[in-house]
Amino acid sequence: MKRYLLPLGMWLLFETIAVTLWLAMDNLFYLMNFTYIGTCLALGIVLFVRRHTHARSLVQFAVGLYMLVYLGMVCNENMQLEGFWYYLSLGVFEASLIHYAVAKIFGPLLFGRGWCGYACWTAMVLDVLPYKSAQKPRVPLGFVRYIMFVASFLLVGTLVVLNVPDMPRIMLWLFIAGNALYYAIGVTLAYTLHDNRAFCKYGCPITVFLKPASYFSLLRVKIHEEKCISCGKCKQVCPMDVDMMDNSRKRLHGTECILCMQCIDACPTQALYL
Repeated sequence: MKRYLLPLGMWLLFETIAVTLWLAMDNLFYLMNFTYIGTCLALGIVLFVRRHTHARSLVQFAVGLYMLVYLGMVCNENMQLEGFWYYLSLGVFEASLIHYAVAKIFGPLLFGRGWCGYACWTAMVLDVLPYKSAQKPRVPLGFVRYIMFVASFLLVGTLVVLNVPDMPRIMLWLFIAGNALYYAIGVTLAYTLHDNRAFCKYGCPITVFLKPASYFSLLRVKIHEEKCISCGKCKQVCPMDVDMMDNSRKRLHGTECILCMQCIDACPTQALYL
């Protein structure tokens, strides 16, 4: 039963968030929203524990499509970075601000970049492309994420300063256009660099929030060094090029682990664990 403690803990975490926000905001939506996400994540981890081949993909599409289609397009909530800046400018703690606080600013202190591995609607598409792990060495393009981060801030800041009318409608179109841009860049980079996760490594502006907190993540893949035979299989399957043979928080690309657990599955001596 010990192997089910992680999914149970994840479900309880999101259920606590769901109930707290429901009572604090007096809005039943938050109870339903975070209960659904937490349940999907917990079920996905259970399926992984039971060695279901497509466990993570099922969670990615269950959560990703919910946020992209239902929240983003049906409910007209811009869950991209532009939505965060917009709600921040309004001084209203709801929608994108809550999403970013839970998944991308404070949440990573507990579960690192688990969002990227299990809930990102951009990555859910990129992960079905043919390059599951990098086929080429990294290239020095990490600065692109900061350009996109600043560009997003300046775009929304300009619209707010100019007091452009009908901002909710503009936010919807920015959400649609932004996602189309992310998919276009992501697919292009994947096929150019032979790496499904190239966009995550070089272009995604959300990682500016994710990386600092992920360094201190409570939930992280660790290694029994005495069991490790240095076969390198964990490095071969890692989509984010993380050096799992190093237990240090300063390990190579350590803040980019998406908790996909491919390394744990591939380790022949069961040296890796959460």
